[in-house]
Amino acid sequence: MRKFNINVNGTLYEVEVEEIGGATTAPVAAPVAAPAPAAAPAPAAAPAGATVVSAPMPGNIMDVKVKVGDTVAEGDVLCILEAMKMENEIMAPKAGTVVAVSTSKGASVNSGDALVSIN
Repeated sequence: MRKFNINVNGTLYEVEVEEIGGATTAPVAAPVAAPAPAAAPAPAAAPAGATVVSAPMPGNIMDVKVKVGDTVAEGDVLCILEAMKMENEIMAPKAGTVVAVSTSKGASVNSGDALVSIN
């Protein structure tokens, strides 16, 4: 038996509580882990001889201005990369035809990631 003094609204009560067996705890179901997200598909390899335009710094793609088959001139804006709260225009280094777009609006990219391939 264990004794406790309990005060309820200014009245003191002495209570005896009988211990029965060891302390038991209710079984708790283990938390279920969320399924792992599906991996993003790997971008298609650039065709041989194509110029790959890569991200100059890590950031988020705010907009993609071209699609496969578009003809671009040197200096045309291919996409907008937001990094450090600045929007950076990624421009075509040469004239040609877009043969692959390896990113999409809203994607996070690292420095050196392929963005667009031009033939």
